[in-house]
Amino acid sequence: MGILYRETAVAAPETPPLEGERRCDVLVVGAGLTGLSTAWHLVERGAAVTVLDAEAPGFGASGRNGGQVNPGLKCDPDEVERHFGPERGRRMNAFAGEAPGYVFSLIERLGLRCEARRNGTVRAAVHPRQLEAVRRTAEQWIARGAPVEYLDREAVAAVTGCERYAGAMLDRRGGDLNPLSLAREIARVALGAGAAVHGDSRVLSLEPAGGGAWRARAARGSVTAKSVVLATNGYTDALAPDLRRSIVPLFGSVAATAPLDEAIAARILPGRNVLYETGRVTVYYRLDRANRLVIGGRGPMREIADAAAIPQIREYARRLWPALSRVAWTHGWGGRLAMTPDHYPHLHELAPGLIAFLGYNGRGVALATAMGAELARRALDPRADLAMPVTNPKSIPLHPLWPLAVKAAIWHGRVSDFLGR
Repeated sequence: MGILYRETAVAAPETPPLEGERRCDVLVVGAGLTGLSTAWHLVERGAAVTVLDAEAPGFGASGRNGGQVNPGLKCDPDEVERHFGPERGRRMNAFAGEAPGYVFSLIERLGLRCEARRNGTVRAAVHPRQLEAVRRTAEQWIARGAPVEYLDREAVAAVTGCERYAGAMLDRRGGDLNPLSLAREIARVALGAGAAVHGDSRVLSLEPAGGGAWRARAARGSVTAKSVVLATNGYTDALAPDLRRSIVPLFGSVAATAPLDEAIAARILPGRNVLYETGRVTVYYRLDRANRLVIGGRGPMREIADAAAIPQIREYARRLWPALSRVAWTHGWGGRLAMTPDHYPHLHELAPGLIAFLGYNGRGVALATAMGAELARRALDPRADLAMPVTNPKSIPLHPLWPLAVKAAIWHGRVSDFLGR
């Protein structure tokens, strides 16, 4: 039981705890996909880089998610351009839309072993009332030249192998992979290029060190760096209180079956696309290379280690495909991600030489990996203009009450989705 990827991922590289004093150009706090991709792109540019993490590379949501590599931001392209203006919005849409392509090209260029497949993302409407929104999204991406098509009820049934959906958008830019393997493989190539990556090295304090530098202290050592990138997302803690209060940490829950018989697997997502549903409380799923169904959604607001903790997800899968009624569920797990009130990822410059990026809102695999190249540029050149705008962190009112607010929002969302609103 527990996290499937810990059994199927490539071996973890050696990342011993930090010992003693160290100096470098850039310190990266957090060894998820954001931090590791940033570290790789920094060493590729010739910078001296140290990465510190409280656990190990890929420990958090980077190595626990549903394995989907999805394009775009949560908001529709037209909405993004209304919010940020035509020029900035266009750049944001282009960056987020092309993020999966960047990830798959990086995987190919570096020879990363992570079971990557680019078979497309399906965004499916459960209720007829959601169809217009899906159609609108498809039309906006098509107008921007993306390889997207609208699927009617019959077409989406053929794609999914079930009769659940009223229609869908197929975006061929997306795909899937083993996310823990991706994190470990980026760590491996970064280490091989000269980066220092240390697990079991929680940063206990971060303070100015004079001359524009920063000093981070861990239990058994410290790092002094010219600049710092905070890449802690849903695990942001008291090290950066303003940052912590700007996001809501949520838990995504995922369950996986045993490898399915060929006859059953052939009827579920026969094109091996990945799928996520529209709605306030979404469900997402895919079949991995071993023909396991990996399906996720909202579950308990805590860590879980067993598929029995999320019976609603298992039962939903059986409703989609009754042939799963006798299939064993072998794994169940959760990961902490970061949600922002406006549903956009946030880039913050907390002080000169101290930047942070977080709040992927469930789209972290593609965006986090692609954003590493952007953060590396900014860490080396404070004047670099990135695709995402720099904003000030805004504290969420009554932030300590977020667990209660999340439970209420999920309950309301499930009722609304049930009614098709």
